[in-house]
Amino acid sequence: MNTLVLSALLPVVALILVGWVLGRAGWVSPAWVRRLSLLSFQVLTPILLFRTMRTVHVEQLDPRPAAAYILALGLVFGAVLAWRGMNRSAVVLALGVTYSNAVMIGIPLVQLAWGDAGLVTLLTLIPIHSLVLLTAATVGLEFALAREQAAQSATRPGHLLCVGALALRKALIHPVPLPIIAGLLYAQTGWGVAAPLELGMQWLGRAFGPLALVLVGIALANASIGEHLRGALQQAAIKNFVVPLLAAAAGWAMGMRGVPLTVLTVTAALPIGANVFLFSQRYGVAMPLITASVAVSTMVALFSVSLVMLLAGAG
Repeated sequence: MNTLVLSALLPVVALILVGWVLGRAGWVSPAWVRRLSLLSFQVLTPILLFRTMRTVHVEQLDPRPAAAYILALGLVFGAVLAWRGMNRSAVVLALGVTYSNAVMIGIPLVQLAWGDAGLVTLLTLIPIHSLVLLTAATVGLEFALAREQAAQSATRPGHLLCVGALALRKALIHPVPLPIIAGLLYAQTGWGVAAPLELGMQWLGRAFGPLALVLVGIALANASIGEHLRGALQQAAIKNFVVPLLAAAAGWAMGMRGVPLTVLTVTAALPIGANVFLFSQRYGVAMPLITASVAVSTMVALFSVSLVMLLAGAG
């Protein structure tokens, strides 16, 4: 097993384990899990996304890695929705098989393995990854929620356009797309950020990953993985093996070789990101399955990411 992969994944496993112990000991109640999830989703996530996007200068980006990545993710995301239908659960599960833990695991792993050359590609993928996937998931969830509410209230067909417009507005002012768009626009101005404010945002942004993973562990302590093991294995198989295979094929077809292609494939092979757990919490769907899937996908990544690096000659 690749020692670089092990060193990047062990902190993630340790944080989930800490949460599991807290949950089993009963030190954090379900009500506090909900409150902490809201804190992470509505405060820490927007700060992290804004900081990530405000460093992106569109004119400096190599479009090929992002194009190959989004093509692969879009195919899988759309296939899951076509298979499960357009509903909240389907959108969360589609996000689960496409959204990687590219910050907490990806950055240290890529930096150790390929240095600055690898980080250039990864830091190209992370903002696009967040912008496209999280925005698509938000819009999909808000539309699915609006459809459910319209069906329950027997909304007239002519009124569905108003419902759709309301759902789109709610999606745009959501804690995920709004900071992504704001950060991207701010980056194009070339303005800096005062050092004290930058340091505060850095601290809050870094708090997101550890807190989210501890919450996954707490939820795991109150969930039965055995009951959802089959579904979690299906999610992990798609996320850890199918998605990187499609990403590698798309990158190869677009003429990518060497480190950029390898980083693209490794990023796609990373386990499910904790943001997916927060989406399931916020919208109240598929929580036990997503919780189990995050844990199983993280374990499987010890082998899937090692395999990708071995095939790429970096192991």
